[in-house]
Amino acid sequence: MNSLDLYDVSGIRAILDRQRAAFLADPAPTAEQRIERLERAAQLLLVHAGELTEALNRDFGVRSPTFTHGVEIQYPLANIRQTQADLERWMRSESRPSPQGSAWVQYQPLGVVGVVTPWNGPVNMLFNGLAGALAAGNRVMLKPSELTPCTSGLLARLLRSAYAEDEVAVITGGAEVARAFCAQPFDHLLFTGAGSIGREVMRAAADNLVPVTLELGGKSPVILSRSADLASAAAMVAVAKMINSGQICVAPDYLFVPEESLQAFVATARAAIAARFPSLRDNPEVTSIINQRHFQRLHGYIDQARAAGVEVIELNPAQEDFAGQPFYKMCPTLLIDPPDELGVMQEEIFGPLLPVKTYREMDEVLAYINARPRPLALYYFGQDAGEEQQVLSRTCSGGVTVNGIAQHASLESLPFGGVGASGMGAYHGIDGFRRFSHAKAVFRSA
Repeated sequence: MNSLDLYDVSGIRAILDRQRAAFLADPAPTAEQRIERLERAAQLLLVHAGELTEALNRDFGVRSPTFTHGVEIQYPLANIRQTQADLERWMRSESRPSPQGSAWVQYQPLGVVGVVTPWNGPVNMLFNGLAGALAAGNRVMLKPSELTPCTSGLLARLLRSAYAEDEVAVITGGAEVARAFCAQPFDHLLFTGAGSIGREVMRAAADNLVPVTLELGGKSPVILSRSADLASAAAMVAVAKMINSGQICVAPDYLFVPEESLQAFVATARAAIAARFPSLRDNPEVTSIINQRHFQRLHGYIDQARAAGVEVIELNPAQEDFAGQPFYKMCPTLLIDPPDELGVMQEEIFGPLLPVKTYREMDEVLAYINARPRPLALYYFGQDAGEEQQVLSRTCSGGVTVNGIAQHASLESLPFGGVGASGMGAYHGIDGFRRFSHAKAVFRSA
């Protein structure tokens, strides 16, 4: 049975059984074996970068080639290269203190790891999960998103050309296939996607006591302190919101600005967008919204805000008309002090909309953030060391970037993951290696 045609539980389970049998026949692959398996993934990225870029462009309608090259090709490739360089060190047993005899931790492959990846960064997420699982010595089964069919189909063909099915397998299909995939008795399951689906994934995994890593996103706040360089910070946030048109799990989801600085923030954001994107509609660097459903969802947020009397500010430098366009592009849009009950303040946006909330005191900002589900990311702009420490110590998020946007998520030296409603577990770099390994305690009596 071709792995592209798997639409039933028995077919998926058959591949899992073959992978587990292959793992049991070779349960401790050497560093050299793992590095070679990683090299095959690196070569796919190097050789087929153009095809992957074109597939992504077809799936999105318009996909920024700069973003695709940097995030979908260069970033996972750099991750693989760093993993190859560090792998032998990661694999070493760790000596632990013992009053008698000797004690150590031995990192052992888990077996078969399942990886479910989303549509917004389909190459990046797939290869990053694959790299961590292969580095740890596992066999891997991958389920890419059905919302990017061109990219998912190409990834399936490329990976089948590079790996035997009992090493790495790709399962494509829609929601029913995804449900069947997540119900398998993997040795670990990594899922990246919406929180609502994450709950279903966790329920399915629980039936087999499969440990899960969930990266679920959420509403990531930005705090502009009175001590911040407002012009620099505002420009950075505005441009960051246009990366992949906001369709990134660590994109800024709402922003706090001192009430006296609101108009300056708006003016700076408007100027930053005009400088970076003088035109939007026909600009190939402006990514389209993935499909009509999400496009309508985002416009629904705007319509609801307008109906509630919210000031809606479109940052549209050339005053272009987006009606009748062949794709689903949107101009970046600020929503000023929207009420909390609106959809734009309740749900992860995943688009180029940015609610802007004004504040008087930092305590009210921290109280607001802490009264809501813990976000995947938090961003603080400011030069007040004491205030910065207050933000770091009094809030809990998956990760933080200070005076920047999302850099913490791109560092392989840092764990990447959520907390609470934004997920559980972390991976990337050595944290990915350990996530997909069993840390086995060993004691030898004297």
